[in-house]
Amino acid sequence: MPTRSDPEQSPGKFDSQNFLKQLTERPGVYRMYDDTGGILYVGKARNLRKRVSSYFRKSGLAPKTEALVGKIAAIEVTITGSETEALLLEQNLIKSLRPPYNILLRDDKSYPYIYLSSHSDYPSLTFRRGRTKKGGGIWFGPFPSSGAVKESLNILQKVFRIRSCSESYFRNRTRPCLQYQINRCTAPCVGFISPEEYQEDIRHASMFLEGKNPAIIQDLMQSMEDASRALEFEKAAAYRDQINNLRHVQEQQSVDGEGGDADVIAIAQDAGVVCIVVIIVRGGRVLGTKDYFPRYSLEQTEGELLASFLGQYYFGGDTRREIPRDILVPVAVDGQELLSQALSEAARRETRIRGNVRGERRRWLELAMTNARQTLLTHLASKETVYRRLLALRDLLELTETPSRMECFDISHSHGENTVASCVVFDENGPLKSDYRLYNIQDITAGDDYAAMRQVLTRRYRRMVSGEGKRPDLVFIDGGKGQLNVAREVFEELGISDIPLIGVAKGVTRRAGMEQLIDALTGAVFRVPADSPALHLIQHIRDESHRFAISGHRAGRDKKRRQSTLEGIEGVGPKRRRELIRYFGGIQELRKASVDEMAKVQGISKSLAETIYAALHDQ
Repeated sequence: MPTRSDPEQSPGKFDSQNFLKQLTERPGVYRMYDDTGGILYVGKARNLRKRVSSYFRKSGLAPKTEALVGKIAAIEVTITGSETEALLLEQNLIKSLRPPYNILLRDDKSYPYIYLSSHSDYPSLTFRRGRTKKGGGIWFGPFPSSGAVKESLNILQKVFRIRSCSESYFRNRTRPCLQYQINRCTAPCVGFISPEEYQEDIRHASMFLEGKNPAIIQDLMQSMEDASRALEFEKAAAYRDQINNLRHVQEQQSVDGEGGDADVIAIAQDAGVVCIVVIIVRGGRVLGTKDYFPRYSLEQTEGELLASFLGQYYFGGDTRREIPRDILVPVAVDGQELLSQALSEAARRETRIRGNVRGERRRWLELAMTNARQTLLTHLASKETVYRRLLALRDLLELTETPSRMECFDISHSHGENTVASCVVFDENGPLKSDYRLYNIQDITAGDDYAAMRQVLTRRYRRMVSGEGKRPDLVFIDGGKGQLNVAREVFEELGISDIPLIGVAKGVTRRAGMEQLIDALTGAVFRVPADSPALHLIQHIRDESHRFAISGHRAGRDKKRRQSTLEGIEGVGPKRRRELIRYFGGIQELRKASVDEMAKVQGISKSLAETIYAALHDQ
């Protein structure tokens, strides 16, 4: 059976510090569990790390919150494409899970909506907090921010001049009110506009609220640019805020999109661990997620892993799970036709295993992949996982003590340009990012990795010998015998003889799990079994040093070339960069936007929007 990441697998006090270090800053939903696996609380966040961190501050918590935090044994998160999607998922989870620390009556009664009344000729457009079934009419929402909704309604009433008064006030007017005098209403109460003309304004406003008419944003962008050119920066900033609020209101609510039932299954693997995430969608709504960490062999492909998982997930155990009409997967599953036939027979209707999907289902699949990567990252950084691997590493290298500080070095450049070296640090809690360092390598022959390695090691450990730097218990070099020989020479020159020095070479096949380890002291070359926790830790450290070196190299290269964040993205030329900045008002707002929001910009296709989103969030 698949191994579930159940909260009860994490005994003892919740390790908030380690959890928060790896938590994403993207929007999403978090679920808190007690030590029995029972749900305590469900919440949403625009920034998951910032919001969850607020529960663990040292002072200023309300008594109820302190009681909640004292019971937390595990936290699970689901990343969403936007804050609105997080809000909708939070609502669904509160309804289905009924967590004791949530105010259950809050479900649909505290979020802001925009309400279009049911008046046959002259409907009103108003702000409402909470949705009801009385009176008919059309509801737009819910929305995460009441301020954005009120400001956007203000703009819509200015542009389309739609009434905002109550029905009783509307029926008893004999002359136009002040709203008509200030050009905010067309005075339908006294017949100053025909029902046909008014309905046309209503149609335009509804189209905007459904995200089908971005013309008003284009007008506001032009006004913002005109104000900026006239040096009226406060006015330009006001237009920018209006644009942001309007985009927030018309944001597509993809979590509540296409109808239908589906299980969306994603897979991520790294450092000898596989994570499979299942997102459960029923009636077009995301109801929740489940995470699994199955045991596997490195020789298995992702298609083989998913085939094995699906069979156990739907047919294993005493009770069978509900089988939806669609099972969405990121890669082709081995024996897919046979498995689909078996699932269809069990469900007594057609069930399809699909990978090549579009629209909302594609977004569900991308959301599942994002969650799988984040969940795997959190799992790898957990204190329990790191400690188990440290013990295995101590035994493998026959160290007298468990290492409490390990450093790993890697070199990165593009054909010799802008060479940088990375030093990443791991301790008993996993990655110690505050101690990560990047070194700009200078005055060497372009592309000479040996000289670069000599320079960075000399600079790092000369300071340590002089008493200025921290002393590691173990040093890894990402490279083969050549790089390791350079490291050994540097240690000999500096008189360092009591720090083990290990080279990590990719091996002949250059496949994960086939790495060769080289001991600098003895020159011995040895391989470690692919399922060894010690090897998984070494892979994690090596991959982190490689990632940090590449990201540092790219940042330095782009700065040297005076490139903006968007310039390195394929398919985004000067014109498209300009349109993106005009539409969103800056890089900061662009980073917050979902793929669908980016695709609304002139000249940006859905596929290009996905590329831009990935580039901005991978940096």
